[in-house]
Amino acid sequence: MLSRRLLRIKVAKALFAHLKSEADNMIASEKALMLSVDKAYDLYFQLLALPAELVRYAAERHEIARSKKLATYEEQHPNTKFIENRVIRVIGNTDAINDRLASRKLGWAKYPDLIQTLYQQLAETDFFKSYMARRDERSFEEDRKLVEQLFLMLDDAPALEDALEESSIYWSGDLPFILLMLQRTLSNMRISHRELRVAEQFKSEEDPAFVRTLFEKSLLHFDEYQHYIERYTANWDVERIVFMDNLILGMAMTEFIEFPSIPVKVTMDEWIEIAKYYSTPGSSTFINGVLDKVVASLTEEGRIRKTGRGLI
Repeated sequence: MLSRRLLRIKVAKALFAHLKSEADNMIASEKALMLSVDKAYDLYFQLLALPAELVRYAAERHEIARSKKLATYEEQHPNTKFIENRVIRVIGNTDAINDRLASRKLGWAKYPDLIQTLYQQLAETDFFKSYMARRDERSFEEDRKLVEQLFLMLDDAPALEDALEESSIYWSGDLPFILLMLQRTLSNMRISHRELRVAEQFKSEEDPAFVRTLFEKSLLHFDEYQHYIERYTANWDVERIVFMDNLILGMAMTEFIEFPSIPVKVTMDEWIEIAKYYSTPGSSTFINGVLDKVVASLTEEGRIRKTGRGLI
């Protein structure tokens, strides 16, 4: 399922865009937010389709080599271990994946050059060379490990990142989160499975409600929370406090107040971690210090009321 951290980031981006553009239609902005969440789930299926594309490309290379008039023995008898990878075959035969690809018009048909580039990058890796060298050794576990390594490789593939940004503006920054989701999906795969058990979009119906409520309440109370936060940033140089820091602080306040089941520590840890990647180098330390004071005050005022696992 899509992680809560990714959902928080999606909300932060949507709120940032809404406020910076001075938009006045919250419903339209929320609709765009939910579309971006759906697109993240699309990326999960788009990447699941990639191994089969690489296999198809490899098979085409073998056929071209075989058709040469003066083909070598190796070209006539190629190493087919990769194109016969059972895990990739199972993924490619999974109806849930193929149905999503068809209904959402996903796939890699427009990017033959990217497929060639990624295959060449894969072929040069040590794990692929080692896998192919054990030509006559075949096991489901080894096939799965190869696919896992392939997805890990994609975390450092500039050509892929460029293609994803070109395909959808909503996929910017999503790749690391979806790759982790794919690793979890593969870890649950068993040799007895005829189809891949794809992950659900959300852990529960609470997740889409979390997205909408976090966006709506953060927007509706933005000015109120900013005035509140100003109490604890009075000694800071205002010009050095970037807008994203104030945005994160306001969203953290929304979580403290509006979500009784989410522990305070979880909210703080999540937004401090997000600040490391989406704000300035010193933002996480700044936000940590301010939130400590905000939590103390909100608790004293009785505005933070946690229940169940959300107890402070």
